[in-house]
Amino acid sequence: MELFDSIGAVYRHMDNSVEEARGGVQVFDADRLRETDIDGIIYNAVFNTDEEIRDECRRVIRLSAADIGTRSASIQGLYDAMGARECGGFTVPAINIRGLTYDVARAIFRSAKKHNSGAFLFEIAKSEIGYTEQRPAEYTACCLAAAIKEGWTGPVFIQADHFQVNASAFAKNPAEETAALKTLISEALDAQFYNIDIDASTTVDLSKATIKEQQTSNYEMTALLTEHIRANEPAGVTVSVGGEIGEVGKKNSTEEELRAFMDGYKESLKEGTTGISKISIQTGTSHGGVALPDGSIASVKVDFDTIEKLDKISKDDYGLGGVVQHGASTLPDDAFHVFPERGTAEVHLATGFQNMIYDSANFPAELKEAVYAHLKEQHSGERKEEDTDEQFYYKTRKKGFGPFKKQMWDLGDEVIGKIGAELEERFDSLFTKLNAVENMESVTKTIK
Repeated sequence: MELFDSIGAVYRHMDNSVEEARGGVQVFDADRLRETDIDGIIYNAVFNTDEEIRDECRRVIRLSAADIGTRSASIQGLYDAMGARECGGFTVPAINIRGLTYDVARAIFRSAKKHNSGAFLFEIAKSEIGYTEQRPAEYTACCLAAAIKEGWTGPVFIQADHFQVNASAFAKNPAEETAALKTLISEALDAQFYNIDIDASTTVDLSKATIKEQQTSNYEMTALLTEHIRANEPAGVTVSVGGEIGEVGKKNSTEEELRAFMDGYKESLKEGTTGISKISIQTGTSHGGVALPDGSIASVKVDFDTIEKLDKISKDDYGLGGVVQHGASTLPDDAFHVFPERGTAEVHLATGFQNMIYDSANFPAELKEAVYAHLKEQHSGERKEEDTDEQFYYKTRKKGFGPFKKQMWDLGDEVIGKIGAELEERFDSLFTKLNAVENMESVTKTIK
């Protein structure tokens, strides 16, 4: 794929599809843009080392997408309607893409079009931004370029997942950690992330005497960052903000914790400030699953009774869209249909798709060996004494996506096409099991 050497080269590449117009762009041949031109633009938006050229490619993608009716959007309106029980019966999949982002996003759009699905989120966590080497502006460009490529029109929901307070850094210097999170949030907003999950659950202090005291730092920090989002969100956009009461992988959440957090959060927010639209809870899962010595994943029992109980309280007493389940992509297939049956608003999915890429028969063995050699050299300090090779590589291979991003992108249409088809089939299954099908009408009615 050609790397452009000037801004002029960007527009010459699109001579037959896009032109500059009144400080923006106008798409005069959407078919040509989709069929040929967008591939070169997104490649340069990711890999061009000239920042001016790279940023212009990202700008062109955003403006071209908007010109054909595809925009980054907030899911707030839909969650408001779910909280009012005006719609529902489905669980919104929130999908973290760690590698092959453009092509994985394409597979998601293809699946969504088949199922008339409008409610799904592309997300990336604070930690993933680092080890996958994808800043927010790049991630948005990949998602919107994929929408153009697959002929998607309508809202595209891009989410900042687990914008998490570092507990140790916060304990040492709260002001510094708060400032760093505000800076990251501002970067995400500039990149059109209009859905942001704040995770201050790391500051919950179970040594405190009362549950409200245990949750105090959590709800105060969540309120503070909510206000920062409201002060910086674009005019006409109400960013969907999420909170979290239970750190994933820790003890299961309770009604008392939910009420303590929500009551304290509402008290802490400035009057008139729109609050969170959903709440993440812990029900027995862990991020990425627990790897056994042979590299397989330990079975997990999700506490669906807790999901159903807390979801009802979150809707009926606090007007939220519902509860959110993290760490779900490695659960067995027979678990997913239960999420919508028990009222789960949103479920977060990540590691399972990573595993499909690495373990695909179409993923080159020599590239996988190179990734593993890199992990052994650069991340051996993360290996526990009792870890087998399988456990070590399973837990660390997510960190191969950043250093090997270009090698994966350059695998070629045939290889990537086959991996994309495998992922699309998996997305088909998940959309169906989560009942996240035939909901485009609900999205159209509620999203402005």
